[in-house]
Amino acid sequence: MPKLEAYSKHLPYSYCLGLYPCLSLMETRPETVMRLLLSEDAPEGDGVRKLRRLCAESGVREEYASRTLRRESGKENCFAALVFRKYDCALNADKPHVVLNAISDGGNLGTITRSAVGFGYRDVAVIRPCVDVFEPHVLRSSMGAVFRLRICVYDTFDEYLKEFPSREIYPFMLDGAKALDEVSRSAGSVHTLVFGNEAAGLDSAFRSYGQSVIIPQSREIDSLNLSVAASIAMYAFSSAGKCK
Repeated sequence: MPKLEAYSKHLPYSYCLGLYPCLSLMETRPETVMRLLLSEDAPEGDGVRKLRRLCAESGVREEYASRTLRRESGKENCFAALVFRKYDCALNADKPHVVLNAISDGGNLGTITRSAVGFGYRDVAVIRPCVDVFEPHVLRSSMGAVFRLRICVYDTFDEYLKEFPSREIYPFMLDGAKALDEVSRSAGSVHTLVFGNEAAGLDSAFRSYGQSVIIPQSREIDSLNLSVAASIAMYAFSSAGKCK
């Protein structure tokens, strides 16, 4: 088998680190998995046994690779990883979408994908320039939620709109024209929630794309963390019955 290289966004494969994310990957996209990497110190608990069984059933090669696990995780207590081929997805035009414009923090992306799965959003678009969706620490921070999504990267927001032209667009902005609770009650089911970069937010041009929205908050803070804002928004829309 070819030697496994240190992760790079240019590689055709990536590493899924940690037992729970690995189980999520095997349950959702087993056809992409190439190798199971185990630490010699991996405890032989129920989770490890289940992962080994799923890999064996799918014909996935198993090997001990403690050094590779330490290199990719940066930790001594990462006991399992899957090497998998990167894959492409197509978003479902009939479902609600979340769009992340120029997101730069992998932890935020991981948290948002977990919230998306929790609140019924399964289609996420990421607009360049952006964090690497397949970076191992992004995958781990999502706890495997990324694998349960249809996630697609676009060069521009206009490219996304060209593919999905007939949707209700809701850009979330600090000076949005309408409050979240008002908008979530009246929105249709085929909608797109748009969030901007952690530091810069959305450019004023996004007002022209749809109904701008603000999440009301105390004047004692300047803004909410991106992942917190996105989670609140998805919860509000899902609670209003707009996301099934």
